[in-house]
Amino acid sequence: MNKVALLISLCVITYGTTGCKSSKEEKAETESFSVTSPLKIDTNYVKEYVAQLQSVRNVEIRAQEKGYLEKSYVDEGQYVKAGQVLFRIMPRIYEAEFQKAKAEAHSAELEMQNTRLLADKEIVSKNELALSKAKYDVAKAEMTLAGAHLSFTEIRAPFSGVIDRIRFKQGSLIDEGTLLTTLSDNSGIYAYFNVSESEYLNFKTDSSGTTQTPLALTLANAGRYPYPGRIETIEGEFDNTTGNIAFRAKFPNPNALLKHGETGKVLMQIPLRNALVIPQKATYELQDKIYVYVVDKDNKVRSRNITVQYELPNLYVIGDGLEATDHILLEGLQTIKEDQKIKPVYTAPEEVARKLQLLNP
Repeated sequence: MNKVALLISLCVITYGTTGCKSSKEEKAETESFSVTSPLKIDTNYVKEYVAQLQSVRNVEIRAQEKGYLEKSYVDEGQYVKAGQVLFRIMPRIYEAEFQKAKAEAHSAELEMQNTRLLADKEIVSKNELALSKAKYDVAKAEMTLAGAHLSFTEIRAPFSGVIDRIRFKQGSLIDEGTLLTTLSDNSGIYAYFNVSESEYLNFKTDSSGTTQTPLALTLANAGRYPYPGRIETIEGEFDNTTGNIAFRAKFPNPNALLKHGETGKVLMQIPLRNALVIPQKATYELQDKIYVYVVDKDNKVRSRNITVQYELPNLYVIGDGLEATDHILLEGLQTIKEDQKIKPVYTAPEEVARKLQLLNP
């Protein structure tokens, strides 16, 4: 009898425990969770592009004649004006050649004048007059050439700008074509950056994507450059190896802060039409992949991998993995379990965005 009573007691306890457990699981399965849907909106995405900064004009200053560097009139980093003398190559030989050519040209001119007088008196033929005139033209050309060589001994600035490093000191022997320094016009700065084909097409087809689109610039110290830039031109071909095309923007440089050869990041607004966005808090990461919990027609949650195309403040722009009609779990991602049945409490995506201060009330 004792054994029978004990067996009955165990069955009652087991039944009671099982009944409680089933009741708790049923309660957990029907727990309420907030859900929403992806929102389809038109927006802008600010993307950073690594940019190479170049002066609007940057040229190499090279010697045009051979000789000793007689004088340097400028220093490194100095601002010079157009036409200002920068260097002088020893000019004595070229001065002598010019004087010789000048004298020969004067002698040929006198000979031509005498021949003309004789031709007028028909003492000499017209052919001799033409020959003397040709000799004078040759001598005059030789003088012009000697004068050009002499002028090349003075190296002048082709435009106003800043002198770079001076590579040779006074007294150095300079060959023709030797690089002496470079000159940069930093009154404006070009920023070259590469844009993908899809972003290029979005830019060109969008009504707001014009050369008047303002650009921002972040410098190497993470500081924001105070003056906005404008897109000036786009190259004519895509790079087959990268699939990108180069944009050129221009930034004013009134304080001469930007220099040729600097790097920075151009910030450009990319228009996004009918972008599918979800709150970042509705996602979780697992092994470098991003997931959401999708609620199916039976109110069960199932994890789904998604592709994020762009990242906005508090939002992800979805590239793949979701449709506008999907319902996703908005809260409770840390406590939910795969295939768990829930009681969804739906919140319109516009309301969710409004709470995130993404839409005006």
